[in-house]
Amino acid sequence: MFPIVQMLIFVQISIYNMKYTVDKRDSYTILTLQEPKLNSLVSPELKTELILMSNEGMRNIILDLANVEFVDSSGLSAIFVGHRICTNQDGLLTVCNLNDNVERLIKISQLDNVLNIISSVQEATDFTMMHELQLEMKKGGEAKSDSDPE
Repeated sequence: MFPIVQMLIFVQISIYNMKYTVDKRDSYTILTLQEPKLNSLVSPELKTELILMSNEGMRNIILDLANVEFVDSSGLSAIFVGHRICTNQDGLLTVCNLNDNVERLIKISQLDNVLNIISSVQEATDFTMMHELQLEMKKGGEAKSDSDPE
């Protein structure tokens, strides 16, 4: 009566292993992508890594994109997620060593008004350490004012 319709569903599971290095320091961590593209294959892993780093207490992350030549919208999203994660912990996500094309895309998307973009890892390190000093001074001032009798 009715023809039997067979439907085969193929599910392609792609497990991509993002190539990167992590250099953990006392006050910050440098995550260097070893990928030419920060796209929809790589960005979910980058988001996951940033979340894991945050869960381990790393709140200052320097994202070195020296090897990245191309970023798409999912890559920008991953970077922004990292920014939000670090900011929520009174930390910093600092992006450095941007390729001209990547920098242009960040400016077009107006993320340059939100992100901390620094030209080199050394300058990003200095920027992060200054942020840490400012936090310590602020906390020290709050502690002093709390203990001062009125």
